[in-house]
Amino acid sequence: MSYIPFPNLSPELFSIDIGGFHLALRWYALAYIAGLLIGWKLVERMVKTPRLWAGAAPMTAEQVERLLTAVILGVIVGGRLGFVLFYQPGYYLENPSHLLRVWEGGMSFHGGCLGVVVAGVWFCRREKVPMLPVADLMATVAPIGIFFGRLANFVNAELWGRPTSLPWGVAFPGDAAQLCPGIVGVCARHPSQLYEAALEGLLLFILIAVMVWRQGWFFWPGRVAGLFFAGYGAARFFVEFFRQPDAQFVTEGNPLGLALHVSGYGLTMGQILSLPMIVVGVWFIRRAKRAA
Repeated sequence: MSYIPFPNLSPELFSIDIGGFHLALRWYALAYIAGLLIGWKLVERMVKTPRLWAGAAPMTAEQVERLLTAVILGVIVGGRLGFVLFYQPGYYLENPSHLLRVWEGGMSFHGGCLGVVVAGVWFCRREKVPMLPVADLMATVAPIGIFFGRLANFVNAELWGRPTSLPWGVAFPGDAAQLCPGIVGVCARHPSQLYEAALEGLLLFILIAVMVWRQGWFFWPGRVAGLFFAGYGAARFFVEFFRQPDAQFVTEGNPLGLALHVSGYGLTMGQILSLPMIVVGVWFIRRAKRAA
């Protein structure tokens, strides 16, 4: 069976040991930082580009900086709570002291998305700016963070895909090699992190950018946000067919995760959480009206 060996990548960009403490900059943290900073500068550029708007831009460059602070809090708090509530509520009920151990991993995109929505609503009310245009701005740059985040997932050798015999299957280290019942020898898996980076990140960003910069979609407040929700939901739903479901949801006797306790229809938790995003996205697109 042909496969690609997992490259010799460390989750840590660099590390320092000081007084018994191990301090490290991880690629995953760098992905968050890069996504937020690039998104911030791109939003600043868009609010300073008059041709993108039917009238005045929804906020000033100074307000964009304050929005960045709210988004950071929304991503971290929402992402962590989403993971706890959606994926491992039982574990954290038994071990509440582990709730704040974000350095051990455990962030949910859907939870982070909800956290950003809440932070955005709070920001718009506080700053007295229109919600839909701000949502469109945030949706335009969100795929950038997703792209970097999925690349970091690959570097961390986490969230890998189901076993495959395709030539681009990757032999991930650690637990990925132990969960392939019936497979003798090397267990190659779909690099589902890279599938997600390409679809949810790069492709979705290009599609939205074309609609914003070439088709003037900011003239229809809410349409870009709808495209992001529907586009991400559809891409994630598709990739879940190739991604190994989280171990806590796999039914006994079905180690490949083709059916889960959470669903009677063989859907993964990621697919279940993506369906409402598709519905909400289509609704936003359909109700968007051209600004006067």
